[in-house]
Amino acid sequence: MTEPSTTRAGADPAPTAAAPSRRGAVVAALMLAMGLAALDGTVVSTAVPQIVGDLGGLSVFSWLFSGYLLAVTVTLPVYGKLSDTFGRKPVLIAGTVLFLIGSLLCAAAWNMGSLIAFRVVQGLGGGALQGTVQTIAADLYPLKERPKIQAKLSSVWAASSVAGPAVGGLLAGYADWRWIFLVNVPVGLVALWLIGRHLAEPARTAPRARVRVDWAGALAIFATGALLITALVQGGVAWPWFSAPSLGLLGSAAALGALTVLIERRAAEPIIPGWVWRRRTIAAVNLALGALGLLMVAPTVFLPTYAQSVLGLGPIAAGFVLSSWTLSWPISAAFSNRVYTRVGFRLTAVLGISLALLLLLAFPFLPFPGEPWQPALLMLLLGGALGLFQLPLIVGVQSTVPYGERGTTTASVLFCRQVGQSVGAALFGAIANGVLAARLGADTDLDALARSLDTTEDIRRAVDAAVDWVYLGAAAAAALALLALLTVAPRRFPVLKEATGGDD
Repeated sequence: MTEPSTTRAGADPAPTAAAPSRRGAVVAALMLAMGLAALDGTVVSTAVPQIVGDLGGLSVFSWLFSGYLLAVTVTLPVYGKLSDTFGRKPVLIAGTVLFLIGSLLCAAAWNMGSLIAFRVVQGLGGGALQGTVQTIAADLYPLKERPKIQAKLSSVWAASSVAGPAVGGLLAGYADWRWIFLVNVPVGLVALWLIGRHLAEPARTAPRARVRVDWAGALAIFATGALLITALVQGGVAWPWFSAPSLGLLGSAAALGALTVLIERRAAEPIIPGWVWRRRTIAAVNLALGALGLLMVAPTVFLPTYAQSVLGLGPIAAGFVLSSWTLSWPISAAFSNRVYTRVGFRLTAVLGISLALLLLLAFPFLPFPGEPWQPALLMLLLGGALGLFQLPLIVGVQSTVPYGERGTTTASVLFCRQVGQSVGAALFGAIANGVLAARLGADTDLDALARSLDTTEDIRRAVDAAVDWVYLGAAAAAALALLALLTVAPRRFPVLKEATGGDD
């Protein structure tokens, strides 16, 4: 049984931007752009010793990751609205150019402060890559074919994220850490050429007398997000959670958030329109994928430490334990259309997150110390479950809005997922460090143990207990996602009628 097709009163028809004569070239460009955005989120991690040795700034090096994450996250809603207003192509081209400029500046950095600033520039472009690529992918393909492109993008994202540390380590060890950023340039230029030559957007409806851009709202969203992400990333790391800096940042973020709501309510063309939360389908997907971002932190951040400290594996072998879910996630996503065309988007996602909940709850029952294949098998199954959960929600929510609202909708979903990851990193880090402190002493934290070569029995059991509690927290996040789908989402997504896609 398929989702019903409806037409929203007053909505523009939903043309596919995918009527280019060579759609495959555009897909190749999207995959390259997605790979760049994902790779640069993790590629710096293994090159930190070389970068610090050259530039100094050990005390602030964490901002190489935090600055990039912050810029990507807070710009997603802005780029989503701009792509609906001016079209996907100019936004993606501008974002890619900004990303490449940031990459060149990073390669030319002369100290840690300049490198962090240029990483933020990179992230400002990366926000356009993430959001606009996903939107164009939905434009390119009709509903029945969208799992193909989404599965390809999922594969590229997963492979690039996992390969990032290895690529960074190889370039830093055998060439120079500056090549980490320079290699982006030829790849990005190829993506730019393919987009410029082959992406043909549909003719837009009658233009408005004057296009208004809510720059005040964009600035307010950026400032609010920057304060919130900074508080979440640095809280418990650079300063205690209940210290003046944490409370000041969180309080300022709340005040700016309230101001942002007022600005957006009065704006003629708000960056985050009220309908994003008034429509049950979009609100439910935002909540569910925010919870997905939360639960993804457990394996991506804590499983490698578990594999090394508890199982005694080396960094490469620990990476393979984590990467097992990158094999099953895109495969499950690619075949999810065979499920949701029969039972609907909502029920398919409910099945996926229910299975994920059971798998996350199973992790604390793994034997100590156990064998590497045991967590690897759980991760393989978890990837399959989350592929069945995430892709139907993204495809489904994109199919409920017309072309002129798809960029904003997609950006809101990705924004919620990114914020969920930031919250998860802060929350689960506090949980893990709390368990370790209770077992090993008040001054013990997971980061210190991860850098230590000392793997006594007490430490191994303490890390095992800490990661068990983190996985229980991830299971709670999965339960929240399930609750959002069961209580907020409509039984059937109101899918709009659409034009068929172009030829390959």
